Amino acid sequence: MRVGIAGYGLSGRSFHAPLLKGCGFEVATVLTGNSTRARQAKEDFPLTKVTTDFSDFLAQNLDLVVVASANAVHADHALAAIKAGIPVVVEKPMARTLAETESILSASEKSGVPVTAFYNRLWDSDILTVKKVAANGLIGKVFRLDSRFERFRPQLNAAAWRESLTPEEGGGLLLDLQTHLLSTALDCFGPADLTYASVRKIRGESEDDVVLNLRHHSGVDSYCSVSAISGSVGPRIRGLGSEGALIIEELDPQEALLRAGSFPEGGIWSVPTSSKAYIQRGDAREEIEAVAGNYGLFYLAVAGALEGKNEWPITPAQIRAVATIIDKAREISVR
Repeated sequence: MRVGIAGYGLSGRSFHAPLLKGCGFEVATVLTGNSTRARQAKEDFPLTKVTTDFSDFLAQNLDLVVVASANAVHADHALAAIKAGIPVVVEKPMARTLAETESILSASEKSGVPVTAFYNRLWDSDILTVKKVAANGLIGKVFRLDSRFERFRPQLNAAAWRESLTPEEGGGLLLDLQTHLLSTALDCFGPADLTYASVRKIRGESEDDVVLNLRHHSGVDSYCSVSAISGSVGPRIRGLGSEGALIIEELDPQEALLRAGSFPEGGIWSVPTSSKAYIQRGDAREEIEAVAGNYGLFYLAVAGALEGKNEWPITPAQIRAVATIIDKAREISVR
């Protein structure tokens, strides 16, 4: 199947392109106005067509469009692809606001042209292990999930648009890493209400420290923290249950593997992709076998959906739920 990638920065080059290649897609065309990224696209895929013109991009007899461009143009690119009758995968977040998100989903529903979002962290080792531990009762009844993406980068990176653009322009961690934490928390423990939000701008005009608390209808509370200026980072996952805790301290290894040039051949990794996971009860800690992560399963599901074999991997309801909470967070944020 022929796919076009709109945008060839970190997301397009290091995530989508290798995963698409590994899952059997042909990267037929790349849209970018950046000369360095255009050169990289030709180095990675010598036979691909690189263009700066979006109409030309859409005219390449594509089976799928992947929108990996800046957040500010997600809606424009997705809507144009839908209008052209081409199914779409949109990098998270689908759009900057719930209203923009609804415009994309509505266009998809009215036209019958499928659209989905790249919530790849649902296939992280840590999240799959949370679900396994909760389902098997390994720490009793789970009542709290602490989920974090925290870093210490006190100086702004002027070259990174997510750090330099305002939220209205699509910048900031609420639209970036917090989207991952929301999508995974909802996937693990079901629908939730936002009970607390702190959305802060410490270094500049982009949101760089965001804490959201969710009360899931299942009875679990999720504490979701993303920060670019955390001088002491917490564990990636801490799940609390009535009979112990699940601790996962490090990130899923897949991002590092993809950035290093590896990819899941045939959609399956040939190298270990499990995080180290522990059950802790007071001072006693034991390592358990974590579930292996695999982002390739997302694009294998996309391929199956295009062939009519299965449903799309992320549903409109999941996308709406995340976008609704993001809008609500800005509305109720403690300043």
